[in-house]
Amino acid sequence: MKEIHVALNGREQVPFHNHTSFCVGTGRLDLGLHEEYQRQLARAQELCHFSHIRGHGLFSDQMGIYQERENKDGTTDVSYCFTYADRVFDMYRKNGIRPFLELGFMPRRLASGTQTLFYWNAQVTPPRDMEAWIKLVRATLTHFRDRYGEDEVSLWPCEIWNEPNHKGFWENADKEKYFDLYRATVLCVKEVLPRMRVGGPAICGGTGSQDWIRDFLAFCRREKLPVDFVTRHAYMGLAPEYRKRYVYHPMCDVSWTIDEMRESRGIIDSFPEYEGLPMYITEFNTSYNPFCPIHDTVLNAACCAGLLARLGDVSDGYSYWTFGDVFEEQGIPPRPFHGGFGLLAEGQIEKPTAWAFSFFADLKGDAVYRDDNLLVTRTEEGGYDLIAWNICPDQPETLHFTLELPAAEGPWVLVTDRVDGQHGNPLKGWHDLGEPASLTEGQRALLKAMARPWTVTETLTPENGVLLIKEEMTDNAVLRLRLRPVRPVTEEGYDYRYYRPTEE
Repeated sequence: MKEIHVALNGREQVPFHNHTSFCVGTGRLDLGLHEEYQRQLARAQELCHFSHIRGHGLFSDQMGIYQERENKDGTTDVSYCFTYADRVFDMYRKNGIRPFLELGFMPRRLASGTQTLFYWNAQVTPPRDMEAWIKLVRATLTHFRDRYGEDEVSLWPCEIWNEPNHKGFWENADKEKYFDLYRATVLCVKEVLPRMRVGGPAICGGTGSQDWIRDFLAFCRREKLPVDFVTRHAYMGLAPEYRKRYVYHPMCDVSWTIDEMRESRGIIDSFPEYEGLPMYITEFNTSYNPFCPIHDTVLNAACCAGLLARLGDVSDGYSYWTFGDVFEEQGIPPRPFHGGFGLLAEGQIEKPTAWAFSFFADLKGDAVYRDDNLLVTRTEEGGYDLIAWNICPDQPETLHFTLELPAAEGPWVLVTDRVDGQHGNPLKGWHDLGEPASLTEGQRALLKAMARPWTVTETLTPENGVLLIKEEMTDNAVLRLRLRPVRPVTEEGYDYRYYRPTEE
């Protein structure tokens, strides 16, 4: 059993930078044409109010932007089609979210090789003709500028490619060819949209990944190229174990992940020209595989709560991968719960992690306390918000915490939202139903009801100017407490207590 006792004196203030709502990830962009995708995004926005959205495949064949038509005389005409891009980006605007552009992957007819990735055959080789690639980028950004306005599109961050240090995402993980791509692309972007912020190299972790950041910045300095931010990814999964299609990992802990990100931050700041340059974590999650059951669990929610409490220490923004389970890297999801990345499962069913994000997105005030299990903020009106998490990847362990909070006299209301194995956990209901591969309307309604946190209220009164809060958390629980002073406005004559049973 873990025990925490915190006594605040009202003067504390601790560092905490909350970028929970900065960005969220999505699968291949043309999936935005699906009704279920749109419904999941709308629900994610209700819960978390994300500012940006980042996904793969802007230039992949499924979006259809790059077009070649062979003529009878043997010549080839190149044109650009923005029908699907307009539909998807218009839908994003309707949901109050801006693109975080990722320029990739390669159109099939523009690719220099045949290497592909994913179920949907993303082309991951360099362009066979760099000038043709630049014309594609120029035409696309010009279209967005003309359609949405230069002021608006200039607010969209722009990242060049995705994980070029991974052989699966960039042929041979060829660093020099990536640098060639970055040079040509960043100059084109700045030509069309001088105020658009551009960056890279969007690396994943692994051996040698930090060297990529160092070499990338040295290249930009040597070539005098624009670089407005540095990007990388952060996943907690270690060596995978495969059981049929599913993947299981031991997980590195939150502190290890933060230390890895801090090392990247240090590399950037080691360049005088780039000291303080923004670093964005454009993908993070526990596992990097879309068939890893941890994503559906309360453990995932607890791990992400721990990350959300600390990622702002080492980065200027971070993007959870992904908001929803309409996702096809390894095929069409076959079951409502399958270990998908999303905050939401099929039918807009909130997974436990969705509530961890919602709790952080709704935090009010300045941080007055933070440790490995608790974050407390104080609102401008003198109330308190608290988020607690109890990460237990191996053995169950109960967490008890006691808080002493300075408080004005008078009644207070304590609102508690609890997510744990029994509450806010639709995965348990799905299991109890026999894990159906396809949900009926009744089953979906039941799981949506089970997905809600357990919410209770309580009236408290300070003693000697102090509110005493005591809570117990089971393993992998995530808890939100909101404390607010109450100003009763009861109407004379109304008393619901009249109908309480008389005690004999």
